[in-house]
Parts: sequence; structure tokens; C-alpha cells
Amino acid sequence: MGFFIRALLLGVLALAAAAAPDVASAQGAFPTRQITLVIPAAAGGPTDTIARLIAESMSRTLGQTVIVENVGGAGGTIGMARVAKAARSKATR
Repeated sequence: MGFFIRALLLGVLALAAAAAPDVASAQGAFPTRQITLVIPAAAGGPTDTIARLIAESMSRTLGQTVIVENVGGAGGTIGMARVAKAARSKATR
């Protein structure tokens, strides 16, 4: 492929990439409701402490309430199953 054709294709690609953010700006604010952070470990441990620190930071950054829910047991399987069966929001469908 010649240099001119390669440069032309790169130019078209750059224009398409520059136009893409305009499409995404039409979306509404996210998230629009509270966030539940499921921790597959018992409350009071180091995992819980770190999760609460992260939730506090997320809450300030996103402007939404972040709830930490500890679901310990079965090596984390119960917590992971709860997340897998959780209802998805309309925004992620």
C-alpha cells in the first residue's frame, strides 16, 4: 500500500475518532441511583476495611450513595452468586 493511501486512511480514522466523543455526550448522568458494593468476606476484616475506604471515595467522586454489603461464606461463592443473580439496571441492558 502506498504512503498516500496509508496517510489518507489514518486521516479518516482520526476524523472518526474525533467525532466519537460527541455521540457519548448525549447520555445522561451515571449513576442515577445508589450503588451496592458486595464484598464476599466477613465484616470487620481487612477486606471490609479496604472496601469501606473505596466506597467512601467512590461516593465522593460519583455523588451517589455507595453501600457496602458483606456476604461472607463458602469461600466467597455466596457473594459472587448474589452479584451474578442481581437485577441489572436499564442502562446496562
